[in-house]
Amino acid sequence: MSDRLPLALSVYRLAARAATPFAPRLLAKRLHRGKEHGTRLSERRGEPSLPRPAGPIVWVHGASVGEMLAVVPLIERIRARDFAVLVTSGTVTSAALAAQRLPEGVLHQFVPLDVPQFVTRFLDHWRPGLALFVESDLWPNMILDCAARRIPMILVNGRISKRSFGRWRFAAGASAALLGRFDLCLAQSNANAQRLARLGAPRIASTGNLKLDAPAPPADAATLHRFSALIGLRAVVAAASTHPGEETAIIAAHRRLKAEVPNLLTVIAPRHPERGASIAAIAEAAGLAVGMRSRGELPKRDVDVYIADSLGELGLVYRIAPIVFMGGSLASHGGQNPIEAIRLGAAVMHGPHIWNFAEIYGKLDEAHGAALVADEATLTAKLGAWLADQTARAAAAQAGAETVAKLGGALERTLAALDPYLMQLRLEQQAL
Repeated sequence: MSDRLPLALSVYRLAARAATPFAPRLLAKRLHRGKEHGTRLSERRGEPSLPRPAGPIVWVHGASVGEMLAVVPLIERIRARDFAVLVTSGTVTSAALAAQRLPEGVLHQFVPLDVPQFVTRFLDHWRPGLALFVESDLWPNMILDCAARRIPMILVNGRISKRSFGRWRFAAGASAALLGRFDLCLAQSNANAQRLARLGAPRIASTGNLKLDAPAPPADAATLHRFSALIGLRAVVAAASTHPGEETAIIAAHRRLKAEVPNLLTVIAPRHPERGASIAAIAEAAGLAVGMRSRGELPKRDVDVYIADSLGELGLVYRIAPIVFMGGSLASHGGQNPIEAIRLGAAVMHGPHIWNFAEIYGKLDEAHGAALVADEATLTAKLGAWLADQTARAAAAQAGAETVAKLGGALERTLAALDPYLMQLRLEQQAL
């Protein structure tokens, strides 16, 4: 590949260098909005907060919670081969989740801002022997500097939605220059592989979606037992990973269904837990009794809407709710991952905006393993139908579980594709 960069990337690199003096102001603003970790801001400038372990390091980067959860089993398998593993991400919630879910010995850092000075500082310290970028979080300076250092780069669980593909095509030269520097792109599906190829990735394989092989999220056994005892025989529905507007719809559905199902409990787990108080205000304005996890409250008999507004609650939510609406799909956010809820036995419904998981939802809908609800009215109707007909609900849950099982296998295929690179790292380690 030519070392000459397309104009768009050259301009980007110049702009990033020029923006370096403004980075402290940006980080301070993000910190004020709760989007940065107060004691770890230096990591965003590429300054390490941990020492580098000896030997080769496999570096895994994912933007946020979803990407990190998808690759936890992959990280476990790499770590089991006695490689040091560094994981980077860019959100506060992902960092908190890393502390809970990453295997023992795996290091976590915030990814530096994509400023040449910060990227250089980061790479000088960590010196990764292999870089795995998860899904689609591709930062130009990071990619170009890794390539300049001859660090092998692999895109794992690669995904380019139709919407993102349209945007990337406006910068076709830049996308080809970036993707062409990857040693290999492992795509979630054939459709994603085709989009990556059209954007200029020269070496592609379709290995499947790692999220289909991810284990169900855990739940504290004592908390689950306590919640189950309190809920008893109540009818429970949940709305998971919700965005603004979706809570209004689920609360309105609860109000309409309460007359027919007086013991109904609705559990809402917002995508961003800090929104818990505003969701509680919506429910209280609707005349409903509210309990909040962040306040240490429990889903007692007099609670209509229970808000699971603390991190890492979905394992608990999916175990107590046989019906789950997946958020980010009535609101235009591209949908959230339905696989964990299905693995734990829930019947799943979703809105029309599901481009982040289009292939999975397509297979689920085709097999009647999930239900599409277009708006508040159809959401209410489907909730009412499944609450009234346990047989239909169980059939949807079973069809969903069977579909997910058939689509698995991505973890083994991904590991097989990574094997030559891991073997090369091992040989380099032995040669030292």
